[in-house]
Amino acid sequence: MKGSVTVHMAASPEAVWALVSDVTRIGEFSPETFEAEWLDGATGPAAGVRFRGHVKRNGKGPVYWTTCTVTACEPGRTFAFAVGSGDTVVNTWRYDLVPAADGTDVTESFALAKTPLLRLYWFLLGWTRGRTNQKGMQATLERIKAVLE
Repeated sequence: MKGSVTVHMAASPEAVWALVSDVTRIGEFSPETFEAEWLDGATGPAAGVRFRGHVKRNGKGPVYWTTCTVTACEPGRTFAFAVGSGDTVVNTWRYDLVPAADGTDVTESFALAKTPLLRLYWFLLGWTRGRTNQKGMQATLERIKAVLE
């Protein structure tokens, strides 16, 4: 019920973090989330801040808005957010940045919440969704890399 992709980028962790933590730019990179906006008067990332993303599932549909809450926000190191509202978290997405000799190793990951319904979903359809998420994370990171390099 989780997965990750790592891509090396010839850019500083701070430059990478500036892009992955600016949710208003996600539409430039993600194959599924085509826009996002900060909520509740927020203008940038901070732990506990909320935003909403406009998603086109599997790049085809359905199209819907989803509310997210920033759960980790360490400039140059980590940016993570939980998808869902209130106490109902469905999925957590995370970017971890590790300095390398000539840049940064960037890992994007997801972890579904361990609820009975999501466990059943993953058992029945996880193989297809997992593959879609892997391809989507790879595409997202490659698009970020193209901007930075």
